[in-house]
Amino acid sequence: MSRVEEETKLELERIIFIGRTFEEYLDMFSLTVQELKEKKILDCPAGACSFTAMGNKLGMDVTACDIAYYHSIDNLEKKGIQDIEHAMEQMKNVKHKFVWDYFKDIENLRKHRLSALQACANNMRESSERYVPVTLPTLPFQDEEFDILLSAHFLFTYADRLDYDFHKKTLHELVRVSKEEIRIFPLVDLTGNRYQHLDRLKQELLDMGCTVEEMKVPYEFQANAHSMLKITKNQ
Repeated sequence: MSRVEEETKLELERIIFIGRTFEEYLDMFSLTVQELKEKKILDCPAGACSFTAMGNKLGMDVTACDIAYYHSIDNLEKKGIQDIEHAMEQMKNVKHKFVWDYFKDIENLRKHRLSALQACANNMRESSERYVPVTLPTLPFQDEEFDILLSAHFLFTYADRLDYDFHKKTLHELVRVSKEEIRIFPLVDLTGNRYQHLDRLKQELLDMGCTVEEMKVPYEFQANAHSMLKITKNQ
């Protein structure tokens, strides 16, 4: 194996390729299909979520972007299956930290995660142009290219490894490429605590001329992860 191949393999090993279903997205972001029908939408970062696949089949205009998309679809699909199985094993030890209303049990959760992965992988093969590789905090899109931007389980979630400066730069970039609004879910880190710099970031957004709201949504799986940040760009 060459050094480049080895580095690529190691990079892929660091990526967790797990995704949520289309229905989860609607609930996480408190949205309806009708609200999104006439919008140009960006899912960032999208991972193995099926939102782009299912959304476009329903006549929506959705683009997905993620650092994972630098890798081949076959490798990502294999990685996704491994990651789901690993996550389900880990879930047995932390089951008490989750709310089991949306999913009946771990097996039901596994089915949802595998369903999202399969839909995503199939759609990547059919519509590869919809899946754009990116490396945050920069995005290869034009100013205000998308009406709505959705961002799930990335910012705030990984507060232990993404510092405040990264959050700030990424938010500036999300605002730049969005025309109307950005919705970010959830507002807690992996321990279930509210992101400690959230108020500071909200002030940053207000200074940029945005309106910012913390809104409760009809979705909670990780305990305390039941709110999103809605950022509206004032025209």
